[in-house]
Amino acid sequence: MKLKDALKKKKFVVTSEVQSPIDREPEDLVRSLASVSGRVDGVSLSEVELEGFVGDTIRTCELLNKSQLEPIYQTTTRDKNRLQLQNDLVEAHNSGIDNLLVFTEDYRITGDSLQEMMFFHVDAGKLKSVLEHMREGRTVEGDSLKSKADFLLGSGVESSWGKSVPDLEMKEMEEMTKLGTSYFLTTPIFDVDRFEKFLKQTQTFGVPVIAEVMILRTVGMARFLNRHLKSGMVPDWIIQKLAREPDKQKASIEIFTDIVTGLKDLCQGVHIITIGGEEKLKLYLDSAKLK
Repeated sequence: MKLKDALKKKKFVVTSEVQSPIDREPEDLVRSLASVSGRVDGVSLSEVELEGFVGDTIRTCELLNKSQLEPIYQTTTRDKNRLQLQNDLVEAHNSGIDNLLVFTEDYRITGDSLQEMMFFHVDAGKLKSVLEHMREGRTVEGDSLKSKADFLLGSGVESSWGKSVPDLEMKEMEEMTKLGTSYFLTTPIFDVDRFEKFLKQTQTFGVPVIAEVMILRTVGMARFLNRHLKSGMVPDWIIQKLAREPDKQKASIEIFTDIVTGLKDLCQGVHIITIGGEEKLKLYLDSAKLK
C-alpha cells in the first residue's frame, strides 16, 4: 500500500530515515534494508554533504523504488534559492519519486523571534512558488514538465514545546497546511507525555502527525543530543538505562519499544531514525510489533 493511501485510510504508518551514502555504494545501503521490505511504508533519504562529497539521493531513491521500498525525497529550503530547489524537485519527479519531505529550517532554538519569522516566510515562499508551478506541469520560468507533479508533501515541525507551543510555530503549521501538507513529521520524541500536550495544542489543523523516534544505541549518542542539539532532549531515565545495562542493544530496543508503545494511540505513525543501524532495524520493528 502506498504511503498516501495508508495515511488516507488512517493506518498507523511506519517510515524510516537513512542518509544518502557517501562512503559506500547506494546498492549496499538498499540491500541492508531488504529485511524490512513490506514492513515500512516509506524510506526517506536525507541529503548529505561531507568535505565536498555529496550523497547520491536521487540514485538511491530510484534503487529503493526498484526494491519495493517507497522512497521519500527529503530536502531543506534554508540554503537553497528558488531555482536550486526547483531543480532538485524536478529531478526527483522525473525519477518517479512521489513523496516529498521538507524542512523549512533546522532545529529551532528560541521559539518566537522576528528573525525566525523572516526565515520561515522566505523559505515557505520559495517552496510554495515551486510546488504551485510543478502542480500545473511547468517550471517557474514557464517551461513545460514531462508531467504534472503532485507530491505527497510532508513537513517537519518542532514538537518539544509541550503545551507551550509558540505562536510562530502555530502560524508555520497553518501556512504549511494551506500549502497542502499531508502530514507533519516531528522532531525526535523521547517524552511521550510532553508530546501528547503538543498534539492537543496542534490538533486544530486536522493534519496527521507522524512522530520521529530515534534509535539510541549508546550513552554517548544520548549525551551528544543533549549537548549539541537541545539540552534535556533525552530524559535522564534513558541515559541511566543505557549506562547501567550491560547489554546495550537490549537496552536500546527496550527504550525504543517503550516509546513506540506510548505513541501508538496518540498519532498516526512513527518515523524511525536508525543513525547507521539499518541492518538491525528489523529487531526494533519486531520488538515494538510494528507491521
